[in-house]
Amino acid sequence: MSRDGDDGIDRDGGFVSLVGSGPGDPELLTVKSRRLLDEADVVLHDKLPGPEILGSIPEDKREDVGKRAGGERTSQEYTNDRLVELAAAGEHVVRLKGGDPFVFGRGGEEAEHLAAHGVPFEVVPGVTSPIAAPGVAGIPVTHRDHASSVSFVTGHEDPTKDESAVDWGALAATGGTIVVLMGVGKLPLYTAELLDAGMDPATPVALVERGTWPDMRVATGTLADIVDVRDEAGVEPPAITVIGEVAGARERVVEFLRGRGDAGATVGDSGTDGDADGRSER
Repeated sequence: MSRDGDDGIDRDGGFVSLVGSGPGDPELLTVKSRRLLDEADVVLHDKLPGPEILGSIPEDKREDVGKRAGGERTSQEYTNDRLVELAAAGEHVVRLKGGDPFVFGRGGEEAEHLAAHGVPFEVVPGVTSPIAAPGVAGIPVTHRDHASSVSFVTGHEDPTKDESAVDWGALAATGGTIVVLMGVGKLPLYTAELLDAGMDPATPVALVERGTWPDMRVATGTLADIVDVRDEAGVEPPAITVIGEVAGARERVVEFLRGRGDAGATVGDSGTDGDADGRSER
């Protein structure tokens, strides 16, 4: 039986769709992403797509290849091999990733592995979290008055590297916005590097936890005190770190900002306490 999609792609004989789920709000899934999730035989996912999106997928076709209980993680090698195995069995597989599959999502590695094993695949972009999470929190990553450039940085590099590929000194000198993904745990390390490179200790910083999820929170502070703010607020992954003058924009708009969880409770020295009650105004 043919399984041609509405896009005209023939998925007979096994096929993989590398799909970006966006930052977590199911209404931010693209139309194509939603259709492919409904059509797929198997969905390989981690936790970043969020509970609402994962809950919309029948349990019998979901496979969790993310973090497991006790701190164990599925290896990338297993995920790569599993994609090939399922496609070879004639399955249409969706590899579901948070945000966009090619923005710190290892989508490039998986695409190369599939190609090396002769597996046809497609890439379905998603709304990327380093723009979306600050945006829904009222923080523009660029602003004519404050930042004409933005740098996206991973706070969680390949642990097998001999040294970091991130030049924090160069980033401190750019004068633009720095957005760090997966950087909650290493926040003390890179804020110290930025301070050592001469960045102003009073530079605004925001941590957006679970951006666009019903329980999103925003912690605000400065480069000098954001580690203490993180600890006091108990900010946990997944969270985005925004460093730069744009991070201060939230306090000028938050009173009128509406969205997931009323745009998130604000905690921290620069914000006012709020109540993230999980409401979604749509």
